[in-house]
Amino acid sequence: MSKSFESATSAGAPPSECSARFEPQEAEVLTGSQTAPTSKWPAMFRALRHTNYRLFVSGQIISLTGTWMQSVAQSWLVYQLTGSAVLLGLVGFASQIPVFLLAPIGGALADQYNRHRILIITQTTAMLLALLFAVLTLTGLVQVWHIFTLAALLGLVSAFDIPTRQAFVVDMVGKNDMLNAIALNSSTFNGARIVGPAAAGLLVAAIGEGWCFFANAVSYIAVIVCLLLMRLPRQRPARPSRSTLASIIEGFSYAWRKRPVRALLLLLSLVSLMGMPYAVLMPIFAEKILHGGASALGLLMGAAGIGALIGALSLAAKNGVRGLGRWVALSAGGFGVSLILFSLSRSFWLSAVLLVLIGFAMMMQMAASNTLIQLMTPDSLRGRVMALYSMMFMGMAPLGALLAGALAEHFGAPLTVALGGVACIAGAIGFEWRLPTLRQEARQIVIALQMASGQPADGITGEGSMLARPRR
Repeated sequence: MSKSFESATSAGAPPSECSARFEPQEAEVLTGSQTAPTSKWPAMFRALRHTNYRLFVSGQIISLTGTWMQSVAQSWLVYQLTGSAVLLGLVGFASQIPVFLLAPIGGALADQYNRHRILIITQTTAMLLALLFAVLTLTGLVQVWHIFTLAALLGLVSAFDIPTRQAFVVDMVGKNDMLNAIALNSSTFNGARIVGPAAAGLLVAAIGEGWCFFANAVSYIAVIVCLLLMRLPRQRPARPSRSTLASIIEGFSYAWRKRPVRALLLLLSLVSLMGMPYAVLMPIFAEKILHGGASALGLLMGAAGIGALIGALSLAAKNGVRGLGRWVALSAGGFGVSLILFSLSRSFWLSAVLLVLIGFAMMMQMAASNTLIQLMTPDSLRGRVMALYSMMFMGMAPLGALLAGALAEHFGAPLTVALGGVACIAGAIGFEWRLPTLRQEARQIVIALQMASGQPADGITGEGSMLARPRR
């Protein structure tokens, strides 16, 4: 279960999506702009001036640590029970394919109903599933089919949780703090990614996988409590004006017609399909190639988390979105090169260093793409477009995991990872080649959205141009 990630509405300015749901004064409470002055927080942490966002992040720090513990323990348990690379890929497929299939429905619901309540429901459900996983493992009853079933059910919850979470952050921080909030979400996610796998490796080696699952179940309490403590106005969601299918089609149509949005989503899907599945094969690298055990797996996963955390903090320190399009291309290419080098390494510590680079590049592309897509998305479509982002980022990963497992079974894990790296490099070259045209179209989209919401467009064509050419 992934409890992560990002979003965006302007603190102090009437948010257009919220205005359809809240009174103007209620929108100010929602963004927290009256309760925490901007000057209190350094630029790198400026999104934390919003009270609701501080609560959100506090819960995430604890909860995501549990999520990463469960992820590592689950992979290790499957590999110990079966010794099969194919089944490792299949479990990854089962856990994430629901996001690919059902995220559009989750996005449509996020645009039509109370996001706060949806998140409370999804987090409570995920907690109960993690607790069941712990009970089965600790009692020695767990079988491979149990793991597949619970992984699929957690994926089903994610299909509704992730698009809602992406859209909910916009309600908390505002568009002016969007880039910073996305980066801080990613920092939280990857800070937990450092601690969680390392802790899981130690716990698995000492007392077994079941306690990792139990720790994850307990960690959900932090998120639920923080959600309940948020000061949110009473929401009056509008009645759906069209069928869910028509609503989903509207979101797909918008993303396809806007070429910069489409290009970002397609590059993200390629990287997720061909590059991201390296993580599914990590138990093989840890044990057979680098000759370690569960603790080595935790350290390797933690190394990737360190790199991703550095990337997220780098974005948090960035003031404005100038040059993010170039960052996307360079990050995708750097990710591919690092994967190829990692596939060739037979040294544990060299592999760990390369995983730092892999995590850095992956996070830079993901968070920069998220920011650019959100800037080009109208508030009324945010949940549905972010559902597409979730499909491309997380939903393609199960297909990649299935493919990677099959290839690794026949050609070995190193060659499989190297082929994924080559595909990422090819995608980055194609995106970079089209970037000059995409910059111009993206600028026009953002100007149109700003004018439609009654905000000045001057900044979009100047220093803050979202796909503007970076200064030399």
